[in-house]
Amino acid sequence: MSKEHKKGKKNCGTKKSVMLAFGLTTLGTRVISAFSLAAIAFGFCSIQKEARVFNDCVEEIRESGKNASDAVRFCNGG
Repeated sequence: MSKEHKKGKKNCGTKKSVMLAFGLTTLGTRVISAFSLAAIAFGFCSIQKEARVFNDCVEEIRESGKNASDAVRFCNGG
């Protein structure tokens, strides 16, 4: 009976280490996902600022008397 008990204990130890590795891997991937989502969110903030500056540029050029397509071309650098 003690031999069976030792075998069962050994199998339990390997299962614990596998479950621990799985848990740590899952936690690591969630942390990486959180950082990635934060980076994407900050990227959208800069895109929003750039769009606001572009729209201001287009409005300023249109006020000077040019049509919309010329204003967009000018603000794009062309």
